Amino acid sequence: MPIKQVLSGQRVPVKIWTDDVDEKSKAQLANLAQMPFIHHHVAAMPDAHVGIGATIGSVIATHKAIIPAAVGVDIGCGMVAARLSLTANDIDEKSLKAVFGQISHGVPVGRAQHRDDTVLADAVRPFEAGLKALSARHPQLLKAFGKASKWTHQMGTLGGGNHFIEVCLDEADRVWVMLHSGSRGIGNAMADYFIQLARKDMERRMIQLPDRELAYFAEGSEHFDDYVEALQWAQEYARQNRQCMLDLVLSALARHLPSFVVTSEVVNCHHNYVAQEHHFGANVWVTRKGAIRAREGDLGIVPGSMGARSYIVRGKGNAESFCSSAHGAGRRMSRTTAEKQFTEADLVRQTAGVVCRKDKGVLDEIPAAYKDIDAVMANQNDLTDVLHTLKQVVCVKG
Repeated sequence: MPIKQVLSGQRVPVKIWTDDVDEKSKAQLANLAQMPFIHHHVAAMPDAHVGIGATIGSVIATHKAIIPAAVGVDIGCGMVAARLSLTANDIDEKSLKAVFGQISHGVPVGRAQHRDDTVLADAVRPFEAGLKALSARHPQLLKAFGKASKWTHQMGTLGGGNHFIEVCLDEADRVWVMLHSGSRGIGNAMADYFIQLARKDMERRMIQLPDRELAYFAEGSEHFDDYVEALQWAQEYARQNRQCMLDLVLSALARHLPSFVVTSEVVNCHHNYVAQEHHFGANVWVTRKGAIRAREGDLGIVPGSMGARSYIVRGKGNAESFCSSAHGAGRRMSRTTAEKQFTEADLVRQTAGVVCRKDKGVLDEIPAAYKDIDAVMANQNDLTDVLHTLKQVVCVKG
């Protein structure tokens, strides 16, 4: 489908790939489009919904500036998926229940973390020097996330909210493992620290903003280079965190399922990050706030909710979207609204056939709280091609 809406009247237009976008999100997008360093236009993906400062599902190209709050607090959040040599014939309800328990035991979820960092020491070690250098210049960072060892214990952990681990079947009944997580507490602490610094910079320079959450660092300013360094550190930490969890999940599966191997189909992609790219004749910083890169040939993952289909996609390289795609279904309602509107019985019905938690603690993640993933995919058929359609049989949440 082509672009559904264009917002005009700002410094640059906003191009939106859906009619299903609320007025608060439109206001946020319009505010973004007023900023003096926005390049060419702002793109809003089919899963766009209101965020803090910047709309989730937006793609923001900027000249010589980055907005930390637009990147958000879960720097490097994204997905990894891997197809296994197993098929539906290799699993049954008993084994899936055992797998659910084994994953829940082997991968810390919610607020839990590893008791020490010895198991994942090789994964942690490459990040030590970079964090030490950042912390030497910004000692407040260590105070922001508590004990210096905490980040090492959170490598290979899921977290809570909309993060999940799933075992899925594709259209040919082949088994996949898929999970969603980011840079954990350390990424959150880095983001919050630099967001506050950006706000202080705006106040000191007396720069008026349409929204205080759009405070930014310009290239050459005092904190720009350190923020970029922190971004890159957290994005790589997030990628490694997902890889470590994938390894832990595969070990958990090996205890209860027949012998298997991982095929060549493995995808590991960010959907909350910043990269330097070339678009519309200029080298720019691209912030994908809840969007994946979808250059021609790029592989990506677009998950639904805990009761809906997910998709492995290949990018088409659509220039108007800055070569981007939706990152998932996108929330239709807040967590508080979902908890008020639905019951545990609703959750049981909407997750029928999935081995997962079906209690009040995950009611805010009920499928009906999200947009229709199939409508999202239909709205972006000019952005991606679908390679595989996945349906979960196990879902582990924090």
